[in-house]
Parts: sequence; C-alpha cells; structure tokens
Amino acid sequence: MIIQENLDLKRKLEILTDAAKYDVACTSSGVSRGGKRGYVGNTEAAGICHSFSADGRCISLLKILYTNQCIYDCKYCVNRVSNDVVRTAFTPEEVCTLTMEFYRRNYIEGLFLSSGILYSADHTMEQIYRAIRDLRTVHRFRGYIHVKAIPGTDPALIEKIGYLADRMSVNLELPTAESLKRLCPGKSREKILLPMRGIQCGIAANRNELAVYRNAPRFVPAGQSTQMIVGATPENDFQMIRTAEALYRNFDLKRVFYSAYIPTVPDKELPAPAGGPPLLREHRLYQADWLLRFYGFEADELLSAERPNFNVLLDPKCDWAVRHLERFPVEAMTAEYDTLLRVPGLGVRSARRIVAARRHGKLDFADLKRFGVVLKRAAYFLTCGGRTYFPFRFEENFITDCLIGDERRNAWEISHGTAFRQLSLFDDMKLEAEPDRTDAKKALFGEL
Repeated sequence: MIIQENLDLKRKLEILTDAAKYDVACTSSGVSRGGKRGYVGNTEAAGICHSFSADGRCISLLKILYTNQCIYDCKYCVNRVSNDVVRTAFTPEEVCTLTMEFYRRNYIEGLFLSSGILYSADHTMEQIYRAIRDLRTVHRFRGYIHVKAIPGTDPALIEKIGYLADRMSVNLELPTAESLKRLCPGKSREKILLPMRGIQCGIAANRNELAVYRNAPRFVPAGQSTQMIVGATPENDFQMIRTAEALYRNFDLKRVFYSAYIPTVPDKELPAPAGGPPLLREHRLYQADWLLRFYGFEADELLSAERPNFNVLLDPKCDWAVRHLERFPVEAMTAEYDTLLRVPGLGVRSARRIVAARRHGKLDFADLKRFGVVLKRAAYFLTCGGRTYFPFRFEENFITDCLIGDERRNAWEISHGTAFRQLSLFDDMKLEAEPDRTDAKKALFGEL
C-alpha cells in the first residue's frame, strides 16, 4: 500500500471521515469541564449534540481516522490491508487545524479520533498522542476528545493519552475468541483486553488520587467503552449480552456499543444478510443492554441457551414480562422501587416519581401518565388502587398480541431505513437551491 501524501486537506477529510463511519462508539461526553480564560471551548456532561443517520449511527463529533492504512486483514473491515482503496493519513498538525476550525464555526463540540495501524500500534498511537497533546497545550482546547486505543500499544503510551482524552475505547470487535481468530488474523483477545484492563486500572488509581488531591489531573474522566459487530458471525443474542455483562462487571465499562454488520468487502467467510444490515437485532440488543445497566436485569433472565435470541416483534422488557406473568400485576401504591422498574412502560425517572408521590396521597392512572408512564404497555402489568386501567384477559397470548400490534410499526421503521450509511460532512442534504453570497459569508465566519 502507498499512502497518498500529496492530497489536499479536503480530500483527506473526505476519505478519512468516510472510513470512520462504521465506528459507532460516539456518545454524550459524560464529563463536565467549564470554560477558562485563555482557553478554547468547554465540555458539558450531556452537552454533545447528536445527529443520527437512517441506520442509527451517531454522526455528531468530528469523527475521523488518523489513517485508513492498516497492517491487519480483518475480513469485515473496509480498511483491511488486502482491500484496494486509496490510502492516506493526517498529520498531527492537520488534526489540530481541522478540530479548531470546525469548533470555531460551531460545527462540532469535540473530536472522535480512531485509526488504522500505520507501521505499528506504537507508531500510530504516538502520532495520535502528538495530535491531542498539541490540541490541549498549543491550541488550549478544552472540548471533548474521544480516542480509540489500538490493541498492542505500549501501556505507558496509553497512560499518557489517558490524561489528555475524556474517553477512551478499545474495540472488542466480536463476542468470542473463536470468531476473532477466524475473521481477524493477527488480533487476539489478549491484545484487546490488555489495554482495556490498563485503562480500567488507571481510572481506579486516579479516582483514589482525586480523593486525596482534588486538583490532580484526571485520567479518562468519561470512562471507557467498546464495540461489538452484530451479524458478521454466528453468535446469538444470548452470547452477545453475556459478553457485554461480563465486560461491565470485569472492566467497569461505561458503554458497550453494537454495530449491525454492513457488507463492505466480499469474502467467503462473511454472510450476505438478506434484507440488509440486522438493524432491528441491533436495536433489541441496545434495549437489552439498557436493562442490564439501569434496570437490574441479568443476561440469564432475559435469554437462555434454550431461548438464545430476542423476539424481534417485542422489546426485551415486554418479552420478559409476558413470560413471567406470575410476577404481575404490580400495585403502583405499594410495590418496591426495584419491582416497579421491571414493569414495561416504566423507566427509572417515572418509578422514582411514583415512589416519591405516593407518600403524600393516593395516585390514579392520570397521575401515572403525568409521571411519564407509557400506559399502552404498563396497563397490562400495573394496577393503581387495586384497579386495572381497562378490563382485559390476563393471559399471555392475549397480552402478547396487543403489545405486538404497537411494536410492529416501530420494528418496520427500524428495518426499512432508506439508507445504511452515515451522513457525510459533504452531503448536500438534497437541498437544491444554492446558498446566496451572504449566507456563504456568514457560514465561513461561523455566524450562521
């Protein structure tokens, strides 16, 4: 492969933003850092604004690869060494220029920087370190930065980057070591988990240091995340969520992201998904992941070896509830908080509101609706003052049929997206009229 070094910055940006679109691990910043005199930017805990394309992928931050050259031959990756594509790379100075110019024009609120592997993991991460070091020190940038750590990188280099980045992530890629070995020759589970463990230990040590020295520098304050590809290998949903559960427990991850497999390069080892990428399956895995993190569920409750995949026509919480009708109905006036959380249509916020409000008097279904309870689902599993919302047959098949009627439309919309791609910085959004000179001038100086 030959890196095209004579390309202009715009052409590099076109290539390296397009190459980054399959990495979905963008999220709200998870860290607050106020503005400061003499510096540029700030970071709010939930301040990263997002846009999503038809396939559900986040397109908010300036999301780029440092380079799309790679020494690995991962079969599903568009940037694999055996794929015939134009190769290029930014310089650290170009990354800084792009980030600052986009930020000043209010196009972005931060940077997501991933990369292929240029020569070696250490060489590539050294270049990335130089870029974000200069952003923080030379350009005095205080916005959000998310950096992908490359498996096999020297732990000392990971540590240096961790004190500059807000979030770091290492892609697990596939849920089992067998699939990783088959599709990613050259990678191993050990290489991936080692930097993940290093980031975890660094965060824990920094937490103890901050308890003693409040002004100590912060190490990866927004935590770490990872990504798994859905549908490229034969693993079922049960294997996927059990892997995610183990990662949350053993590595203190903030998020596990799921990326529906999109065929990019032909290979006999890869499937050809009928009907396009498995977006609905990805959606169900995200819903189940939410139940693991915030609702007290365990993977073994949601699925089993005998029932290894989610019902695509029901969200996982409803599916669990109709299979455990012996636990319902739940009385809103007396149920414990943890019990309310398991009622379909109730979230963390609405359950807390119910628990707080019922101390002061009786509640009715109108109150529950004001608290944010989704009654079209909760009505089958909840009573209020001993009464149901409306009369119905408390029987699994009947309730399932009613719930599926509401879910079919949502499932169809997810499965029949008009495109399976991330929006590009260079999309015209199908606007036919050319902007006039006044608008063009305002855009140039960040006044729009």
